Amino acid sequence: VAKDLGLQLPALSDRSVRIVSAGRTQYFALHGKTGHLVTAERIDREQLCERVQQCVLRCELIVEGEM
Repeated sequence: VAKDLGLQLPALSDRSVRIVSAGRTQYFALHGKTGHLVTAERIDREQLCERVQQCVLRCELIVEGEM
């Protein structure tokens, strides 16, 4: 994520970069030392999308400050 945004790793915490998902469970997070997008919770496809053939988890990346 840091690389895709063109930011250095310290800028991620300085800008309060965070991942937000709809619903209560936050399935994704940013790894603080690498800036990589990682899974924060177990993702059970059968539970989330039991009757849907294409399963999509949407999340938003929020970056404070100007880019």
